[in-house]
Amino acid sequence: LQVPCVLSQPMAGSESRRFTNKHSKKALKASLTLGILLGMFFVAWLPFFITNMTQAACGCVPAGFFDVLTWLGYCNSTMNPIIYPLFMRDFKRAMGKFLPCCRRSGEPRPSAISLSMRNSNSGARAATSLKNVL
Repeated sequence: LQVPCVLSQPMAGSESRRFTNKHSKKALKASLTLGILLGMFFVAWLPFFITNMTQAACGCVPAGFFDVLTWLGYCNSTMNPIIYPLFMRDFKRAMGKFLPCCRRSGEPRPSAISLSMRNSNSGARAATSLKNVL
């Protein structure tokens, strides 16, 4: 009984280009998202840190200006939940499952037990003990 030996053949030209285009588009989109997130982070926090070092060196920064720059940094944190759904489809789907305003009608809300068991590796025995605790 002989098993035929199949040599690995390179992908056909059009398949190879399609595969490359698909992955290069994903890489480009990931780079764009990361660039936007990092850019916003630096725009929001860099003035705060420069002002903080200036304040330590000379003590000449007004308290109100320092507070404004601190709040600019805080505003960066509020922008992340807006940016992620705009650029990441998987994030949008995941949030749609848990936010009542984004859930489709007729789709049940996941329970706390199903969420904890989905992230746990402990199996059915832990599910029984978790139900007894709750």
